[in-house]
Amino acid sequence: MTKKLEFRTGDFVVYPTHGVGKIMGTELQEVAGTSLELLVIDFQQDRMTLRIPVGKARNSGLRRLSTRKQMDNAIEKLKGRARIRRTMWSRRAQEYEAKINSGDPISIAEVVRDLRRNTNQGDQSFSERQMYQAALDRLAREFAAIEKIDEQAAADRLERIMSAA
Repeated sequence: MTKKLEFRTGDFVVYPTHGVGKIMGTELQEVAGTSLELLVIDFQQDRMTLRIPVGKARNSGLRRLSTRKQMDNAIEKLKGRARIRRTMWSRRAQEYEAKINSGDPISIAEVVRDLRRNTNQGDQSFSERQMYQAALDRLAREFAAIEKIDEQAAADRLERIMSAA
């Protein structure tokens, strides 16, 4: 019954709606009379543990950390010019939220890039600053895990990259 797991204990993984977590192992659990093998994932930043049936891990969007090349592509997005559509904030906010929750570093980088333009100016709303921070944190967590540095150092490095662009 047990097939080869593509995720191992200790691996860092990305779950689309929660970001970077660490696989703590697997456990068997009885659910509705059926024995299920579950991946146990710890999201330290959210003080949360997620359990996903091993067979559903792929379909749930769980993935390994991005490769350096994929992260480099996301960083290139950060250096680009902001593309702000002239639609209502509520519509843009929904699109940004969907991009952040996609778990795709390139989509998240687009949100960071597009919302950063105003962080130095006073005309940015509270919700824009909040969404910018959420996107930056999500991107920095994955960048930190790839670079093996702490999250604050990763966020600072991403900010410097954007300032230099």
